[in-house]
Amino acid sequence: MTGTSGLRNKHVATLRAIFARPVSGTMRWSDIEALLLALGADIEQREGSRVAIVWRGQVQVFHRPHPQPETDKGAVASMRRWLEANGVKP
Repeated sequence: MTGTSGLRNKHVATLRAIFARPVSGTMRWSDIEALLLALGADIEQREGSRVAIVWRGQVQVFHRPHPQPETDKGAVASMRRWLEANGVKP
């Protein structure tokens, strides 16, 4: 694992799920947020369901899913690309 020292097992499992192929359509957004917080990100609520993730001097805006808790595949793929670009992979 790269860039993941100190993560709890639950966060490692979430990271592996983000990088799994095919892209998961059943990932809970709350698990992704918990992983990002563990990596040192700040999460800021924006208008509506938007959240800004501030991490390593970068800001990415995502839509928190509602009413269902699962994140869509496109958001999971975007998260994977962002993590990978910053040296974090399982």
